[in-house]
Amino acid sequence: MEIPPQEAPPGPGADGDAEEAPAEARSPSPASSPADGRLKAAAKRVTFPSDEDIVSGAVEPKDPWRHAQNVTVDEVIGAYKQACQKLNCRQIPKLLRQLQEFTDLGHRIDCLDLKGEKLDYKTCEALEEVFKRLQFRVVDLEQTNLDEDGASALFDMIEYYESATHLNISFNKHIGTRGWQAAAHMMRKTSCLQYLDARNTPLLDHSAPFVARALRIRSSLAVLHLENASLSGRPLMLLATALKMNVNLRELYLADNKLNGLQDSAQLGNLLKFNSSLQILDLRNNHVLDSGLAYICEGLKEQKKGLETLVLWNNQLTHTGMAFLGMTLPHTQSLETLNLGHNPIGNEGVRNLKNGLISNRSVLRLGLTSTKLTCEGAVAVAEFIAESPRLLRLDLRENEIKTGGLMALSLALKVNHSLLRLDLDREPKKEAVKSFIETQKALLAEIQNGCKQNFMLAREQEEKEQRLQLSASMPEITVTEPQPEEPGDEPATRAQENGASGPGARPDSDSDSDSEEEEEDDGEEEDGERAEAPCPALVPPSDSLGPGDRSPPGSPSSPTEQRISVSSPGRGHKVFVVTRVESPPERVEPLVPPAPPSPPAPARPPSPPALSSPPPSPALPPAEALCTQDPEVWEPQSGSPLPNGLKPEFALALPPEPPPGPEAKASSCGLEHELSCSKNEKELEELLLEASQESGQETL
Repeated sequence: MEIPPQEAPPGPGADGDAEEAPAEARSPSPASSPADGRLKAAAKRVTFPSDEDIVSGAVEPKDPWRHAQNVTVDEVIGAYKQACQKLNCRQIPKLLRQLQEFTDLGHRIDCLDLKGEKLDYKTCEALEEVFKRLQFRVVDLEQTNLDEDGASALFDMIEYYESATHLNISFNKHIGTRGWQAAAHMMRKTSCLQYLDARNTPLLDHSAPFVARALRIRSSLAVLHLENASLSGRPLMLLATALKMNVNLRELYLADNKLNGLQDSAQLGNLLKFNSSLQILDLRNNHVLDSGLAYICEGLKEQKKGLETLVLWNNQLTHTGMAFLGMTLPHTQSLETLNLGHNPIGNEGVRNLKNGLISNRSVLRLGLTSTKLTCEGAVAVAEFIAESPRLLRLDLRENEIKTGGLMALSLALKVNHSLLRLDLDREPKKEAVKSFIETQKALLAEIQNGCKQNFMLAREQEEKEQRLQLSASMPEITVTEPQPEEPGDEPATRAQENGASGPGARPDSDSDSDSEEEEEDDGEEEDGERAEAPCPALVPPSDSLGPGDRSPPGSPSSPTEQRISVSSPGRGHKVFVVTRVESPPERVEPLVPPAPPSPPAPARPPSPPALSSPPPSPALPPAEALCTQDPEVWEPQSGSPLPNGLKPEFALALPPEPPPGPEAKASSCGLEHELSCSKNEKELEELLLEASQESGQETL
């Protein structure tokens, strides 16, 4: 019986892999042999090389500045000359002169000026020897007649070597599409490029998409000049759409581009609605018209922060457009400079603008040069000046403002104290009455004097603020001697250091409050600060201080005052030092009649509170103070409070038992003198003695 090929057992050379192969591999057709099945199963195996054999090698990228290390001027000049010889192109004498003048080659050099030099492709290629060794802040390529090839080569070099932070490529009308494409790549890839001047360099429809994409995705540019770049139409639409998402550009100059009052102005209005990082927008010498100003005003209303300067010079604006602008100005919060010069606004336009300017709280500079104003318009401007507390500069040149308008402006300046500069025509206007010409001259001088006075006031105010800031940054409390009062001093600290506390001051209003205020300010309390508000059982003897803590001889405090200096680290790295003035325990008896030769001592602050607030006690006379400063007398008594809760100082007022020896008599001389002064003093002494004896019996 013949066995079918499908059920035939595997041959002796077959392995387990053949049995686990798919059915198609295990079941060959009748025409195929079992060996073919084994070959198909073996062909599906995948093997990998070892880890050591996967990567055969690596190439590090070339360092762009490998030639710029420890380079000298002679090396740069030699490399440039050699490149010119190799490329068979002329050397640029202006460049060689500048290279010879360079001294510090380790940092960015201020400027590389190639303005007016004709740069073809080979000349640009030779410049690479300079760019690979030196970096500059400004590279000026204005009017160098760049073509597409030369511009592409130069922009690639500047991008690769990061050669410049400010680049001027203005007045190059033939850089073409490839040149703009390389410029866009440079703008996108170069993180150091902050300023690009492309005035009078056409950015046409087929080149604008590259620049728009570079500005939208990633660009470090902060200033972009595109004056007279033929932007009207599609290029401006692409540019404005890209800049809606740009957060780095701060200044945009679009003058002389024939921007119209419909589509172009609508794109600018949309740009202002969505971009809040743009600070300067220059639209001078375009055709915005009143209709275009309405679109721009819609965008201005959305500018809560951002746009600070708007230039609408010479855009055929009339009083109708000023009505739109007057309704917008109360809503703007960041606009500081508004230039409306060379527009036929007229007196009616200024009247439409006046209320908006008065309601506005941000405009600091207003330009109304050559706006067809007369005395009537000057009166409206004067009303705005009188109401504005922050206007700094006003330009009214090239207007027919005569005697009446000058009088209004002069009167307004007497009320206004912020206007620092008011620009008017130097020559007086012609009038029918010749005497008015002299009046105009006098009024012009008076206006200029008013601006000068405002300038002096502003400078004095600025100096005063600087002094206040300087004084606020100085230490507020010193350790050894009192300082003049400063804005940050606490009231209690000033009272203690000046010795202004009278005898009737409450004892609980002394330096204990200082420690509490320092605790609130610093957020942490040192052990020395805790000692300033001690518990009654831990009141330290006042005479136990070291000699360095006592008041200096020249201090205005009385001889019985002692100063305790406590320092606290405070926040950050500042060290706050609190000086506490502490007096020895005061006696309760009234003042002794002053001795004729000794002047009365100034009143001193009360001592820190202990358990309770005793009645105020008068200050000690100088004769008694000399005796009370003896540490042998006060040190053993001030440490233990009385049993009835009175302060230990009251016990000091009692006559102690006279110990044997002459020292006790000398130490208590002032005390005996006080007790023998008057009858009232003896009665007070008896009352205190009875109170202390009663308290002693209660404790027993």
